[in-house]
Amino acid sequence: MISKVVALLDAFGPETPELSLADLARLTGLPVSTTYRLASELVEWGGLERADRAGYRVGMRLWELGSLAPRGGNLREVALPFMQDLYQATRENVHLAVRDGLAALYVDTISGRESVRVRSRRGGRLPLHATGVGKVLLAHAPPEVLLAVLNGDMRRYTAYTVVAPGHLRRALAEVRRTGVAYAREEMTLGSLSVAAPIVGPDQVVVAALAVVLDRGRGDLRRLAPAVRTAALSASRALQERNRLTIQD
Repeated sequence: MISKVVALLDAFGPETPELSLADLARLTGLPVSTTYRLASELVEWGGLERADRAGYRVGMRLWELGSLAPRGGNLREVALPFMQDLYQATRENVHLAVRDGLAALYVDTISGRESVRVRSRRGGRLPLHATGVGKVLLAHAPPEVLLAVLNGDMRRYTAYTVVAPGHLRRALAEVRRTGVAYAREEMTLGSLSVAAPIVGPDQVVVAALAVVLDRGRGDLRRLAPAVRTAALSASRALQERNRLTIQD
């Protein structure tokens, strides 16, 4: 039963925020009668909501549960002031992401009216090999994660996406050496990013902080020190919170 409910919820995504009963049954492979019964129970619980034209969308109860996840919630709370400072200094998109499996999961984002349009969104996932935050997270991931990415299907999103294993390895080595990752039009044409690691207790990289901007709006290397400083400040705050928690 749990697997059927999970399949039902997994049918929703950025491209499918609202689904009809027929769409849900088709995407999950469940009988229409089963889909209707499960969807109705989820609506009653608050996991789904009725949408226009007799469809369904994700309900606020799931948002409530998601906000309780300690890894994302605590990290966002600590990092948000430094993200806000970075946004005030650059007026560009600021992203906070963690690694979840073989993807970068965006915990929070800040965007302005003049910021470049990006694919990332809070709660969204993008590949590790083609994003600035992803490269930071991949550079500090366990060896088996790197092998899984290198041996997997590294999609070429633009002509600039690094998909050659040797080139990616060298880029990640540079990230570890300098503490900064760059992505130049690798995910979206015209979009650039610079990212730096957030280090938690025991000197483990737990997240990545990035600025994303339009190709014509600035020099990535000029922004790198600001991103690095914000990430270091967030790292110190996260480590201090952990120290105080242990003392308590």
